[in-house]
Parts: sequence; structure tokens; C-alpha cells
Amino acid sequence: MKTFECKVCGHIEFNAAPEKCLVCGALKQAFVEKADAIQKPANPAVLTEADKKHIPQIVIVKECGLIPGGCCTDVHARVGEIEHVMIDKHYIKYLDYYLDYKFISRIWLSPNVCHPAAALHLNANSGKITVIENCNVHGNWMAEASL
Repeated sequence: MKTFECKVCGHIEFNAAPEKCLVCGALKQAFVEKADAIQKPANPAVLTEADKKHIPQIVIVKECGLIPGGCCTDVHARVGEIEHVMIDKHYIKYLDYYLDYKFISRIWLSPNVCHPAAALHLNANSGKITVIENCNVHGNWMAEASL
């Protein structure tokens, strides 16, 4: 799968660059194909401490308490099996959510105030969720889960 990164805001798109960035509005020309846009563990079978602090952990909750009576699926994402720090010099800037590799939301996080976590309430009950986190020091890391 190809990855394209917006040079303006860092937004990642899969397979093809869009006509317009869904985060910042930059035109298609702002996107560059970037094979290494998302960091990966050197050995997925043996994660390092740094890997464990950056790979998002996704929890799917099929029965939403916030929106009763409808099709609501909660998607919780926490950055790291070991919680990532959130201090001024090293923090998670944002979490981007995708459904079936199509962008659906960016959640910005502030150091010192936020935990490296976020949740969405989706009006969907199937598909593949992808979460990409952006660390201001170590770049983008990704995890996926099925609804």
C-alpha cells in the first residue's frame, strides 16, 4: 500500500493523494509519496521499549453509552502499551482515525494537559479502523483493528 504525506500538515493518505487535503485544505500538489511516512518496529515479534511507547493500542466498544438506541461503536486509542510522555519537549501531537483507509478525524492533543489518548463515536459497525499517532520527536506510528 502506498502512503502519501501532506507537506503542509503531515496528514497521511493511503493509495492515492486526494485533490485537497482533508486536514489543512492544501491542494494535491502538496502531497508526496513517502514509503517511510509511518515508523515500524524493526522486529514486530520483539518490541523495544520505544516501540511499546509509540504503537497505538485500539479498543473497540460495540455498545456506546453516549448515543443509545442507534448504531454507535466507540473506538478508543491510547498511545503506547507503555504510556507515552506528554511534556513540552516530547509529546503526541495528534491522532488520526481512518475507516477502511479513508480519513475520518484528527484529534489534537496538548502536552502537560492531555493523556496520549482519544476516542471517537462512530456511526459504523464494520470495517477496519486505522489509527496513526504523530510524536513530535519520533514521527508517525500506526495500528489497526477490525470493528
